[in-house]
Amino acid sequence: MMNIFSRKNKLEDELFNMKFTAKTLLRNAKKCEKNQVAQKAKLKKVIEQGNMEGAKIYAQNVIREKNQALSYLQMASRMDAVAARVQTAISMGQLKANMSGVVKGMDTVMESMNVEKISQTMDQFEKHFEDMDVRSAYMEGAMSSGTSLSTPADQVDDLIQMVADENGLKIAGQLDSAGLVGTESPNYEG
Repeated sequence: MMNIFSRKNKLEDELFNMKFTAKTLLRNAKKCEKNQVAQKAKLKKVIEQGNMEGAKIYAQNVIREKNQALSYLQMASRMDAVAARVQTAISMGQLKANMSGVVKGMDTVMESMNVEKISQTMDQFEKHFEDMDVRSAYMEGAMSSGTSLSTPADQVDDLIQMVADENGLKIAGQLDSAGLVGTESPNYEG
């Protein structure tokens, strides 16, 4: 009997951790959105100064922050979905416990209940939690490596043009002369 309660507590602990993680992911998404706004303001400032190389750097930062915020939101959504499934599993476990109390005197109903199958299902569920922890660690690693990759040049140029248009700034021809940012080392010849 003690084993059933420890499994229930483990599920409730997992549920709490999942909800906490989802809230943390949402906070991280909001932080990225705030950083995106700050980087966009810096982008506007360097466009006003005519610094197109700096503009490309800030545009890459804006796009990276936006993509990272979306990744955090997506992970939070997935975590909420799994938490809902865990909540359902906890509720079903409580329902099964209540049902066994109600039908305790009914031998025929108790004989039809397959305790081994219930135990196997719970073991599988615990294994899924372990697998989910591995997947979560993998997603975190993939997300951190994905945000460090280069941002496509067309997205950078489009964002610079959009910010310039929103603020009535003229940048005609300046983007082409700015060159690529973050792909080559500066060449200093003396």
